[in-house]
Amino acid sequence: MNLQEKLAILADAAKYDASCASSGGNRRDSSDGKGVGSSGGAGICHSYAPDGRCISLLKVLLTNRCLYDCHYCINRRSSNVRRAAFTPEEVVRLTLDFYKRNYIEGLFLSSGIIRSADHTMEMVNEIARALREVHDFRGYIHLKTIPEASPELIEQAARYADRISINLELPTQQSLDRLAPEKNLARTKYAMGRIRLKLEDASERKKTGDKKLRHATSQSTQVIVGADASTDADFLTRSEELYGSYRMSRVYYSAFSPIPEPSSLLPLAPPPLIREHRLYQADWLMRFYGFRPGEIVTPEFPYLDLNMDPKLAWALRQRHEFPVDLQKATRAQLLRVPGLGVRNVDRILSIRRHVSLRLEDLARLRVSLAKVRPFIITADYHPGNLLESEHLYQRLVPKPVQLELFPHALR
Repeated sequence: MNLQEKLAILADAAKYDASCASSGGNRRDSSDGKGVGSSGGAGICHSYAPDGRCISLLKVLLTNRCLYDCHYCINRRSSNVRRAAFTPEEVVRLTLDFYKRNYIEGLFLSSGIIRSADHTMEMVNEIARALREVHDFRGYIHLKTIPEASPELIEQAARYADRISINLELPTQQSLDRLAPEKNLARTKYAMGRIRLKLEDASERKKTGDKKLRHATSQSTQVIVGADASTDADFLTRSEELYGSYRMSRVYYSAFSPIPEPSSLLPLAPPPLIREHRLYQADWLMRFYGFRPGEIVTPEFPYLDLNMDPKLAWALRQRHEFPVDLQKATRAQLLRVPGLGVRNVDRILSIRRHVSLRLEDLARLRVSLAKVRPFIITADYHPGNLLESEHLYQRLVPKPVQLELFPHALR
């Protein structure tokens, strides 16, 4: 099998992993005439996955051979797919060639488990080591680590990578026992905890003057949505734990995609993609708006409303907290008003020091007046009994859009 055939197989096998964003990495370049590449900046060609995700990395598996038999994974041991494997030297050569051709800004490398977790992790680390130490590669490197590997190997990966990640896959041990019997939630969280401690230690060393220290700056993870019976409440509760206890930089939600010759334990159809989108919106509310999972989803309603964004759905359930006077409300109260984002909240706090806010001021900030009207009071507006209307939900739900059958021909 030649290199091109291997690349076609192993790049396609890696497409299911969404946790490859390059945000949070240190910026480095070779403008001083030393080394190869940079971790960001101009001259980067971006490609896009079919679902719209921006990919500017060489995103491949070292191999799609695997000892594990995770039912949701196309590369599982029992899957009837064509197998391939790179040598470490081939991955290094591809990365450097693609970078010099301006195709990518770095490398996202994952792998199936071959021989053992430690053996696989050693090969992944060797690729990163060769890029950094032999070729002085200064581009972005994201390594997918294996929780079953020894802590020393995972820590070694962090010394070469900008970001490392361990996929959680499913939010509960019960689901893992059913669909990924070789994986253990406690072991994965233990590995995440060690990574957090090492990241914090590296951060402190850099603050105290160790400028030459090379170390990953963050870790991320991915969960699969719709492969099991886990509710949105299960996902958001687990994400809150990951952000709080393990300082996760991002939790990625990936809608389950049916695979060829699927296991009988898997659903026949994928979940609606809007469910993945709503989970990202709810995740944003927890990270930047001060929401807790128990506010966004409840025991009575463990799934997010697919018809509207989670913040608006929450506001309609908590109508007694509105309307909010924009002239007097605290920042925390303003952040919970549907239609007001973090940037506009900060602008409102600044503007109201000098003038009494009016609807026209919100219009100039490009705030959606239709969305905020029921929930706010300004100098020239009060919603009256609008919040008590039985038809408010129907008014605020986005109207269906008729898609064009032949969009190009009709223009």
